[in-house]
Amino acid sequence: MMEQNKIPQATAKRLPLYYRFINNLNHQGKKRVSSKELSDAVKVDSATIRRDFSYFGALGKKGYGYNVEYLLEFFRKTLDQDETTDVALIGVGNLGTAFLHYNFMKNNNIAIKMAFDSDPKKVGTTISDVPVYHIEELDEKLGDIQVAILTIPASEAQSMADHLIGQGVEGILNFTPARITVPPNIRVHHIDLAVELQALVYFLKHYPLTTDEEE
Repeated sequence: MMEQNKIPQATAKRLPLYYRFINNLNHQGKKRVSSKELSDAVKVDSATIRRDFSYFGALGKKGYGYNVEYLLEFFRKTLDQDETTDVALIGVGNLGTAFLHYNFMKNNNIAIKMAFDSDPKKVGTTISDVPVYHIEELDEKLGDIQVAILTIPASEAQSMADHLIGQGVEGILNFTPARITVPPNIRVHHIDLAVELQALVYFLKHYPLTTDEEE
């Protein structure tokens, strides 16, 4: 398998989409799938799918399509699906609570193991089997967790990110509007729901999609 850093980031972001659909096909007992079927399901054009797959060598055969079982095993290994990544949630408000109830059940390699908040009504409770600790217990409880989700007020995001990094966290999924600054060896993905919604509405009005356009 080629080194991960040689795979374009846009391709890497699509891999979980492919895996989820292929996993569903496997559960349905389907043995093979065409690039067009994949395209229709994940809303990525066939040419892009073929190009994405080409980075990993010959995954399919012309006129036959792709072997579902082989693809499933390949993407499971590529995405480290056999290893579980433990995640900490910081902030158990409405959005944080929703994450705990969902807890990435569709992705069996990711699990929120603990949550932190300062609200005495939440501290000491368990939500969907995830214990909620006081934020002051973070240093004691975090252990070797390297990924955290921030669902806290924007004003607290930078200081919390700094503290998490000091405790060994290497990846942060930031759901606050704040654009936090981190060292170059730390990866942060910013997800501002209000901005994404505004962008969606803007594109709907000004850039209508054609049937052949990739999302």
